[in-house]
Amino acid sequence: MTDTLFDLPLRTCAVNGVRIAARVQGDGPPLLLLHGHPQNHVIWHRVWPTLTRSHTCVAADLRGYGDSSKPAASAGHAAYAKREMARDMAELMTALGFERFDVLAHDRGARVAHRLGLDHAARVRRMMLLDIAPTLDMYEGTTRAFAQAYFHWFWLIQPAPLPETMIARDPAFYVRSIMGGRPGGLALFAPRALAEYERCAALPDWATGICEDYRASATIDLEHDRDGRARGERLRMPVRVFWGERGAVGRNFDVLALWRAVADDVAGGALPGAHYLAEEVPDRVLEEAARLFG
Repeated sequence: MTDTLFDLPLRTCAVNGVRIAARVQGDGPPLLLLHGHPQNHVIWHRVWPTLTRSHTCVAADLRGYGDSSKPAASAGHAAYAKREMARDMAELMTALGFERFDVLAHDRGARVAHRLGLDHAARVRRMMLLDIAPTLDMYEGTTRAFAQAYFHWFWLIQPAPLPETMIARDPAFYVRSIMGGRPGGLALFAPRALAEYERCAALPDWATGICEDYRASATIDLEHDRDGRARGERLRMPVRVFWGERGAVGRNFDVLALWRAVADDVAGGALPGAHYLAEEVPDRVLEEAARLFG
């Protein structure tokens, strides 16, 4: 059996009206791994060999990303609401035979995980979130410094087809610019992983998928979050949150305080990286994962 994530067969499951691509390997309790933007599930390649020794790992591509379906834009961006993306993952885990599972998620995937833990609370045992604060708080707490560091949040939500057209002209340039523009630059990424990110960015409708993901976060997702908070909605499972000590999230937000306002059992702290923690500091991510997941 291969110990390399890249060489595993890619599985696709028809769930929630889309097809979700994933790789599955390992022994032990199930662990769902969700990636961020502008990447796909291979972000986990440096932690995969260790995690799969103790867990049955499912590394999935979010809808709109990687080799998963990329639905067309819809009214109100509902097709990319985190509620729908979370339902994708709940149904994926059901299709694979896992009723309850843990979640390790980064960036956009961690936003999906947040909604998964609210809408499917009985399914999620524990979750570990990398380099995000809650979406509603990040938008409502936006400052000039945050807007400058996360300019893509505000550019990708512009009306179609402006950002889609510009991205689609040179998707590899877009990927390299976004990822290489953070501390550490492109040298952080394994060539094989970077090639996968660029391959997937060139797939039809990838630009539509990522833009609609961000547009949903700035519209329908905020509606869902505000409504949930008004009803006292909270994460009840153990939640561990980690951010990069050289990244923008920790500089601009009190991460633990914001998560403690929406979850019952929260701990975490800064790790010695910037944003792409599973690729920058995989040993530290594994250390914290072992503490939480066993």
